Amino acid sequence: MSIHDRHPHGTFSYAELATTDAGGARAFYTSLFGWEVDEMPMEPGGAYYMFRRGEHVAAAMHEIGEAQRARGIPPHWGSYVTVDGVDRSAARAGELGGTVLMEPFDVMEAGRMAVVQDPTGAVVSLWEARGHPGAQVRDEPGAFCWNELATPDTERAAEFYTGLFGWTTQTQDMGGGMLYTTFLNGGAQAGGMYRITPEMEGMTPHWAVYFSVEDCDAESARARSLGGRVHVEPTDIPDVGRFSILEDPQGATFAIIRMLPMQQEPPARGDDPVPA
Repeated sequence: MSIHDRHPHGTFSYAELATTDAGGARAFYTSLFGWEVDEMPMEPGGAYYMFRRGEHVAAAMHEIGEAQRARGIPPHWGSYVTVDGVDRSAARAGELGGTVLMEPFDVMEAGRMAVVQDPTGAVVSLWEARGHPGAQVRDEPGAFCWNELATPDTERAAEFYTGLFGWTTQTQDMGGGMLYTTFLNGGAQAGGMYRITPEMEGMTPHWAVYFSVEDCDAESARARSLGGRVHVEPTDIPDVGRFSILEDPQGATFAIIRMLPMQQEPPARGDDPVPA
């Protein structure tokens, strides 16, 4: 197991579940991924949950507050990107046409964060690590391994993220007029992007989180048996692996993927809609 005590600038470093039922979500994900949970009380009367794979942090969870529920924010998995300076990055997001939904603030001694929305509508969190680097384990079964943007305007989104994080892009033709863009952070793949088409009616711009599994078919069946839904049945991606799109019992969607040997990061897909 490769343990991460830091993540470079421009790297997806954390996945966080916002849910309406922490108890139900806890039961679902610990059964699905074999995670253990550390519960940390928070005022007033709430709690924050760290999902661990063994001794190491894999993801986190919190309940959606009343104010967020009143605004209609549904259960969802959120993506965090590590940055060298949250205040600078949040200001830069505004300059690039994004919206700062939550201004930079300190998270106790753990770090400093902000939440921004790109010009096409997708939301991502910025994280400046101090005592807490984010996920300590990733890219292996039971941990997140990929983040993928669905957007109606890939050109505008690419302009925003390359300007914000210093990413570059690499786009390939998937056939049938479908293009898939891979974001590169230096020489490493940072994430993917595809365009929401008219056929994907109802999908909203969002960053999807993929978790690595050893057996995509078995985990999809297990998710269904635990009260979840399977939106996309296990499907092969040539030369990459086998993936499925799931929804937990509270309504948050996420993806799982069984990577083929020697594949470190998911591919360019592009033609499989991820429910919003």
